[in-house]
Amino acid sequence: MADTLNRYILRQLLLVTIFVTFALTLAIWLTQSLRLIRLVVNHGMSFGTLLELTLLLLPAFMLIILPIALFLAVLNTYNRLLSDREIVVMRVAGRSNIGLAKSALGLGIMIGAIVLVLSFYLVPASFRKFKDSEIAIRNDFSAVLIQEGRFNSFGTKFTIYVRRREKNGELRGILVQDNRKPEKSVTMMAERGAILPSDTGPRIVLLNGNRMEIERKYGRLSYLSFDRYSFELGALTRAEDKRWRQPAERSLVQLLSPDKNSANDRYYYNKLVAEGHSRLVSPLYPIGLVIVALVCLLYGEFDKRGQLKRIILAIALAAAIQGAAIGLTNFAAKVPWAIALIYVNAISPILIGLFLLIREKRRRPIMISGTQADAGT
Repeated sequence: MADTLNRYILRQLLLVTIFVTFALTLAIWLTQSLRLIRLVVNHGMSFGTLLELTLLLLPAFMLIILPIALFLAVLNTYNRLLSDREIVVMRVAGRSNIGLAKSALGLGIMIGAIVLVLSFYLVPASFRKFKDSEIAIRNDFSAVLIQEGRFNSFGTKFTIYVRRREKNGELRGILVQDNRKPEKSVTMMAERGAILPSDTGPRIVLLNGNRMEIERKYGRLSYLSFDRYSFELGALTRAEDKRWRQPAERSLVQLLSPDKNSANDRYYYNKLVAEGHSRLVSPLYPIGLVIVALVCLLYGEFDKRGQLKRIILAIALAAAIQGAAIGLTNFAAKVPWAIALIYVNAISPILIGLFLLIREKRRRPIMISGTQADAGT
């Protein structure tokens, strides 16, 4: 009998979790796709590449969506069971709160295991590949579609302005601003030119123009007129290969043990370590949110007028836990001792919730329509 009830509840939970996960994933996927469409328009990216980039973001979506979907599934399923008096019947049959919660707790542990795999392995690997692909597309000068009458930025330190682009690929009215060397800012202007491929990477050729270089240290301006001037742009792409990896792109080991030889890692040491500890506790949040929903709906006496207040309380507590998780991670990046609070925030809902569920193992009689029904043990 117990196994039949558990399977019944588990089936309801799985159906709602899958539906909510699919709906939320589709909604977030569409919003991200709209953002990536700019790469299609500005950089001539194919639909296949767009699909690949959005799929690389899918593990990150799932990391956020799965705990929320499970929480909403538990609220929906147990609220319906209460409204239909099925929970009352199960209690009369001798089921305790822990017995009623077994299916949800089991699914919470399973989702926690999935979150562990996503957080520790899949999300860092997929996001790292996504950023590499995005940067490669932005710096692929042979495929890039330079827009007329606008400043086309490649990275943060190189910009090209073109007044007009001819059908044969020739560029008219060119302005180049090169700030890759902070101590020497270079500005070039030319009547016409073109971007040509070469064995060492894309090369820009300027015709009939001038080159101005400002040495900031001495405030000195150098001016050069030229009939033909060319330089390679491949160095831009190679420079991006050495870029500093964001925390989301790093493995757990790289977060907890930053590279001491990297100036950026030393500067962001506390931020990286805090992110690592936050990732360590991430599998606990699906379980904690499940327990919060269960306690809010199962703890205390049954209210025949509905469970709206309990549902609102559960949502408020879940939002507070998730908000605290983000806030404490940011706080720990500034104050290292706050890392302990990250663990407290993740573990407390589980311990307190289980205590409350176990405490009500022997329930008082439930009032239903003015009569008493023994809830059992």
